[in-house]
Amino acid sequence: MAPWFGASTIVWANTIATVLVALSIGYWYGGRLADRDPTIRGLARLVMVAAALLALVPFIAGPFLSVSVKALDQIEAGAFVGSLIAVMVLIAFPVMVLGAVAPYAVRLSVKTADEAGNVAGRLYAISTIGSLVGVFLSALLLVPLLGTRRTFIVFALALALAALPALSWRWVALPLLIIVALVAPVGAIKSADASTVIWESETEYQYARVVQFKDGERWLELNEGQAVHSVYRPGSWLTANYWDEALVLPWAARDSNPRSLAVLGNAAGTVARAYGHFYPDARVDGVEIDGQLSEAGRRFFNLSGPNLHLHTADARPFLRRSERKWDVILVDAYRQPYIPFYMTTSEFFASAAEHLSPGGVVIINVGHPQGSEALEAALAATMKTQFTTVLRDASEPVSTILLGANDPASATRLAANSRSAAMPAPLRPLAREAAQRLSAPVPGGDVYSDDLAPVEWLIDGSILKVAAEGQR
Repeated sequence: MAPWFGASTIVWANTIATVLVALSIGYWYGGRLADRDPTIRGLARLVMVAAALLALVPFIAGPFLSVSVKALDQIEAGAFVGSLIAVMVLIAFPVMVLGAVAPYAVRLSVKTADEAGNVAGRLYAISTIGSLVGVFLSALLLVPLLGTRRTFIVFALALALAALPALSWRWVALPLLIIVALVAPVGAIKSADASTVIWESETEYQYARVVQFKDGERWLELNEGQAVHSVYRPGSWLTANYWDEALVLPWAARDSNPRSLAVLGNAAGTVARAYGHFYPDARVDGVEIDGQLSEAGRRFFNLSGPNLHLHTADARPFLRRSERKWDVILVDAYRQPYIPFYMTTSEFFASAAEHLSPGGVVIINVGHPQGSEALEAALAATMKTQFTTVLRDASEPVSTILLGANDPASATRLAANSRSAAMPAPLRPLAREAAQRLSAPVPGGDVYSDDLAPVEWLIDGSILKVAAEGQR
C-alpha cells in the first residue's frame, strides 16, 4: 500500500478495519461451512483456496493500484478513499477465507459439549501465537530479506503445504505454481515514465526509488511518488525549488553566514549538500529516520560536505536528546501529503526553540494542496506560541515555507543582506526574490498539541475541498 498511498494512520486504519470486517464475515460463513461439511478435507480445501488468493495479491496489486491512483488523482479524493477501496479489493477476500478456518477448526476439534470450552480456548491461544509469529517473521525477517511480494508468496506456500496432506495428489499443482512464483524475478515495483529507475528499495519504513532523467538529473521519490523528496543536478547546488529557500531565509534574522544547520527529515540531503558548498564552515547535521535514504544520498546525490554529520534517528527524539544548539533548524519531514503529527505541535516547537543559537531560526516546509492554506494556518498559529516572530514565504503553489524566530526577523533585513558581500553571490538573487514574498502568516488556525493534532484529517479535508471547488 505504501508505494501508492503512503503509510499514514488513515491508511493503517483502513487496512485494520477491512481485515476485521473480512474476518467477521469469514467467521460467520466458516461456521456455516463447517456444519455443512465437517471433514478435514473440507477444511483443507478452504485453506488451499486461501493460499491461492493470497499468492495472487502481489501480482494484481501493481496494475490495480496503478489504475486506482491515476483515477483518484483525477478527482483528488485523497488517500482515505483510495486506500480503503484498494485494501478492500486486494486483501478482503483472502482474509475472509482465512477467517473461515477458525470456526471450522473448532467444529472439527470439539467431540463433546463438555470439552468445548477447553478446545476453543486452546485454539484461540494457538491462533494468537501464530499471529505473533507471523508479525515478527514478516516484519523482522521476510520483508527486509525477501521483499513484500515474496513474503506474500512464502505465507501462501506455507498454507498450501499445510493443507496438502489432507487432499488428493491433484492439488499438488497449486503449491508447485506458488514455488514457481517464488523464484520468478520480482522486477520493478513501479514503472517509470520519462525517467529510468536506477535504484529502488522497500526499506524498513517505506518504498523508495531514485529516478534519473536524460540530462542526468535525479529525483528521490517515496511511497506514492506524488512528491520529490530530494533532487540532484550534476554540477549544480541549486534546485529552483523550495530547498533553495533554506539557504537564504536565515539571513532574515542574521547578518552573517549560518554556522550550523540541523535538517530534520534529511532524505537524500539536498539542503545538506548545498550548505556544504555555500557555507563550508558550517556544521551540518542531517537527521533521517530511514538510514537507507542517507546511503542513497551518498551514492546517487553526491551527499557530502566538509563538516557533514549524518544521523539515523527519528527527528523529535533526536532533538530532545541533543545538547547542541543550531543557527538553523530545517523541518522537512513530510511523507506526501502528510507530516508526522508530533512535529506540528506546540511541544515540538518549544523543543526546537530551546535548541536555537542567538539569532537562530526554525524553517518548516509546509506542503499542501494547491489553493489550500488550512495546514499552514494551523502550523503558524502553533508556532506563534513559541516564537515571537513568524513569517511565511509562499515559494511554490503547493509548498509554503514558515520561519520562526525569537530575535528580530523581517523581509527588510533579508533584502538588505541580499546586497551584502557577506552573502555568497549566487544566493543574492534568491534572497531578493524571497524578501519580496516574505510576509505575515495566514491568520486563523487551531493550535496543535501532542494531545490533539489532526494533521491527516485536515489534509484530506483540504484535498476534498479543493477538488469540490475545482468541479464547481
